[in-house]
Amino acid sequence: MDILTFLAAPFVASLILTGIHAYLGVHVVERGVIFVDLSLAQIAALGTTIAVLYGVDPHGSGAYWTSLAFTFLGAAVFSTIRGHRARIPQEAVIGICYAVASAAAILAMSKAISETEHLKEMLVGNILSVSWAEVRKTAVVYGLIGLFHYIFRKKFLTISMDQAAAERLGLSVRFWDFLFYASFGFVVTSSVSIAGVLLVFCYLIVPSVGAMLYAERIGPRLAIGWTMGTLVSGIGVYLSLKIDLPTGATIVCTFGLVLVLMAIARRFVRRTAEAGLPQPAAVGPRQSEFRT
Repeated sequence: MDILTFLAAPFVASLILTGIHAYLGVHVVERGVIFVDLSLAQIAALGTTIAVLYGVDPHGSGAYWTSLAFTFLGAAVFSTIRGHRARIPQEAVIGICYAVASAAAILAMSKAISETEHLKEMLVGNILSVSWAEVRKTAVVYGLIGLFHYIFRKKFLTISMDQAAAERLGLSVRFWDFLFYASFGFVVTSSVSIAGVLLVFCYLIVPSVGAMLYAERIGPRLAIGWTMGTLVSGIGVYLSLKIDLPTGATIVCTFGLVLVLMAIARRFVRRTAEAGLPQPAAVGPRQSEFRT
């Protein structure tokens, strides 16, 4: 009972992360910007580092809003480089932003040695130490973002699935792209401090990729992604405590293992289905039967 009580807050936090990230992951995978999460997370970390340089508490509201401002800047950049006629692929720009933000954060950390440990915690995360206050705050923020995406879901999905169709409908792709990346930035800024960059990346990408193995439509893909994220979160948190392993790394590895098992199961199911299909009958007699 003590273990269950201790794991309650981290498990609920992981469910909240699963709910919003599995949905956003569908958009990210369809847009082909797989590493946008890592890039925005690193830009957010750079914002926090800059705030610390000026004496701001890394866990305070000042650092949070500075980090969010940097994330909005990244969102503005990403929303202006997408297009059918763009000479530079969007993923290339995302990778460059990640590299530059990482290097800049390292340079800033070299001038804020006393706060390096706090910044490291923000990047690595420790979901086991999450408090119920953080869980409630995160739930409210993600709930508002989820409501925003639900209200404008048709516009976001149309742009993610078929940009050409969105342009034909007269949608301002750059404007809605900015709103997408800005809302995404809210999620990343809050998530990274709880779970760390790697774990947040897995919550974003792996459930969506796993769901794509079995479903084409958005509804079933979300259902599969949410189910996968929930099960993996529970197993990963329990194993990390039982075997005394880092929680974030344990959940990431569990995600990887479950994804491999899902891929193997899909291949087995396909082979079984193909083996059960009736073979096509021969059409007409062979030419040799006409020979005398």
